[in-house]
Amino acid sequence: MKKKVMDKKAQAAAAATQAALQAEAALTVTDLLRQLGTSQDGLSEAEAAQSREANGENRVTREKKKSIGRRLTEAFVNPFTIILVFLAAVSVVTDMIIPIMQHNMDDYNPATVIIISVLVILSGTLRFVQETRSGDAAAKLLELITTTCTVIRKGEGKKEIPLQDVAVGDLVFLSAGDMVPADVRIIKAKDLFVSQASLTGESAPQEKVPSVAAGHEAVTELTNLAFMGTNVISGSATGVVLRNGDRTLFGSLASSMAQEAPETNFTKGVNSVSWILIRFMLAMVPFVFIINGLTKGNWIAAFLFAISVAVGLTPEMLPMIVTTCLAKGAVSMSEKKTVVKSLNSIQSFGAMDVLCTDKTGTLRQDRVALEYHLNAFGQPSQRVLRYAYLNSYFQTGYKNFMDRAVIARTEREETEDPRLIDLSETYTKVDEIPFDFSRRRLSVLVRDRSGSTRMITKGAVEEMLAICTYAEQGSDDVPLTDDLRRQILSVADKLNDEGMRVIALARKNDPAPVGAFGVKDEGDMIFMGYLAFLDPPKDTAMTAIAALKDHGVVTKVLTGDNEKTTRCICRQVGLPVDHILLGSDLENMDDETLQKEAERTTVFAKLSPDQKARVVTALQAAGHTVGFMGDGINDAPALKLADIGISVDSAVDIAKESADIILLEKSLMVLEQGIIEGRKTYANMIKYIKMTASSNFGNMFSVLAASVLLPFLPMMSLQLIILNLVYEISCIAIPWDNVDEDYLKVPRNWDASTIGSFMIWLGPTSSVFDWITYLVLYFVICPYFVSDGLTYHQIATTAMITSGPMAGLSVRDAYEAMFQAGWFVESMWTQTLVIHMIRTPKIPFLQSHASATLTTLTCAGIAVLTALPFTPIARDLGFVALPGPYFYFLAVVVILYMLLATSVKKAYIRHYGSLL
Repeated sequence: MKKKVMDKKAQAAAAATQAALQAEAALTVTDLLRQLGTSQDGLSEAEAAQSREANGENRVTREKKKSIGRRLTEAFVNPFTIILVFLAAVSVVTDMIIPIMQHNMDDYNPATVIIISVLVILSGTLRFVQETRSGDAAAKLLELITTTCTVIRKGEGKKEIPLQDVAVGDLVFLSAGDMVPADVRIIKAKDLFVSQASLTGESAPQEKVPSVAAGHEAVTELTNLAFMGTNVISGSATGVVLRNGDRTLFGSLASSMAQEAPETNFTKGVNSVSWILIRFMLAMVPFVFIINGLTKGNWIAAFLFAISVAVGLTPEMLPMIVTTCLAKGAVSMSEKKTVVKSLNSIQSFGAMDVLCTDKTGTLRQDRVALEYHLNAFGQPSQRVLRYAYLNSYFQTGYKNFMDRAVIARTEREETEDPRLIDLSETYTKVDEIPFDFSRRRLSVLVRDRSGSTRMITKGAVEEMLAICTYAEQGSDDVPLTDDLRRQILSVADKLNDEGMRVIALARKNDPAPVGAFGVKDEGDMIFMGYLAFLDPPKDTAMTAIAALKDHGVVTKVLTGDNEKTTRCICRQVGLPVDHILLGSDLENMDDETLQKEAERTTVFAKLSPDQKARVVTALQAAGHTVGFMGDGINDAPALKLADIGISVDSAVDIAKESADIILLEKSLMVLEQGIIEGRKTYANMIKYIKMTASSNFGNMFSVLAASVLLPFLPMMSLQLIILNLVYEISCIAIPWDNVDEDYLKVPRNWDASTIGSFMIWLGPTSSVFDWITYLVLYFVICPYFVSDGLTYHQIATTAMITSGPMAGLSVRDAYEAMFQAGWFVESMWTQTLVIHMIRTPKIPFLQSHASATLTTLTCAGIAVLTALPFTPIARDLGFVALPGPYFYFLAVVVILYMLLATSVKKAYIRHYGSLL
């Protein structure tokens, strides 16, 4: 789980920025320009350079990229690679340098060094390459907010300059479509509308005016300030730059986020398992060395065997298996147009049980649709749509999202209603009265082919009622009585309660002679009806939320938007909205109260960025693994704090930098697929960890018993290395293994505490059959087929075999070789079969099938090592051929082992509730 990353220093800096902006918003333009050292003519080039030197360039601090050296170090340095490199170094001395110095090339054996080196290089290289690819892909998405902007320079007028050259005191010119390049105070404006959705989450554009703003409202609600990262929807303005770069409101958030995220719960879990296994190894190896040295008398052989045991007990493939599992999940996600910036986030995807989302760009389609066109009495009316189209089509100002929605709806309904066809050809524009924010209306005057003119006006409902004296009722115009006004307002309020934006439409026939048309004509009009607009949810939103619920993930909405709009969109996507918690409610809550409220609340509205982060932290404190999906500046703190941050490629750059995963398409269905991939990844990782831990724990008992009881080593160093290598190669296919469907239905969080209990339950199972194998080999098979019924101690040290396949060996050497071959083969069978036993809580091969790749590799591994004692190189490896009756015994051992392992597995599941 991530910890809070916005420290007190960063929070204090952000608070200071907001306080300074509020103070600057309250100054008169004259006082402000004097304070900033600028004028109505702007800065000169020299003054701008001095300002940049004093206040810095207009750049925002970004998260520092890791150097190649650091990434290589992180890829290759972990507890297991350190142990393996140490063992390889020891092996270089004992198996290579000492034999060369003693001129004894028969003992020269680089196999251990080669095998360890290959494993370390493969594991580290795979992690480095995959994370580098993911980082490069994510970096390409992190585009600057804008590259140039227009400033007014003294003596030069308007001038296009690079974004980073904007200086405090510069006068910047803003027009429709521009991104605001810094925090600016508006000093001149004409119909300026700015969208602050990326900063606040509020979907409706905010009007900006040049008047002095004094008050105690939130800084983002000050109407004479525009902020870096927001964009101009309509109108134009001139503003003076108050703050640039890190000193802006955007920059204060970005700077606080430009710290490296702390270690995740997943990384801690893997490391804790690593150290558990390493402690077993470190405790085991010295004990094996001392026991074998004392009992066998050959300290060099005992040391080499102890090193081989260390290699065998070290799950050297763990870093590689973990990396491969994560990389395989990342590749699967990339095929679904998803960039995984951090490999570890794949597992966090599967562990997620709460998804928090900012509805602005994630649940909605980012487009406004005309939902209803109604007459004055709330009934559908094509007449209202026709008149609305004429107003939107012929007005020459900036066509905002509502105008575009009206035109699109009319064009879509042309096929059903011939009266909507070619309206723009049937009418011609005569005149218009542009929109302004004092009237909050826009009027156009059109003429039809017969020569009659019509004035069509649209605007806010209250303002429209103020200029109307009649209302349309069917084909008649009826007086607009007080009761009818209340009825009209009631319909508008109902639509507003459903989260829609409502404007009204009115008309007047032949209002004034051509050339005399003006604001004075906006009176005695006839109220026609309403236009209700809605930012519709994504087509996949409801399906995705239901799919997440089916997989045990609760969806919560954390938005800066208002309560009514939020309630509407949530209802449409199937989220319960019985209880909504507002940002103002959070202000008075302590952390403990918020934790309780966050558990039971699905929808949070009017939240500030810090409040979103508080909710995420509260859910984490309650034990949840929290994902956060957002695309705005205001989402960055929560994205960074969440266990997994999810953003989209169209998000602002700070959101993409703070996220762990970036969606190239805004399809929520990708989230379900990501969760499934995450759970598959976790399942396959935990399979390997548990089977390796239990196998190693069992091997510890087996080796201890052999060291104490046998007069010779149960397996030679090289044999142990080969056994370990083939087993680990068999495990390479685990990342591609099948996972049972029912396992994917619930969140899977990392829990290292179950490793110990699993080792204790399943580990000794294989040891039981190892001990049985020792007894049968030592007292039955070896005496019967090698020494004429004699056990090892009873064989004369000079006795030789003179005929048959073992001719030329001493009887004792042949006895050891057959024993070691027998345990070698039995170990491979039981150690490999445990993969199939542990990979599923069901009965393997019957109720649950491994992937074809895993089945092929494990069967091939068993076949190769079973055949090894019969090959021409068997004698060089210290083996002799096993007799036929051994395989009858082996079959019994394997069957009994599978039955016992299944019984223990079922008992473990009954006791702990889950196998993995």
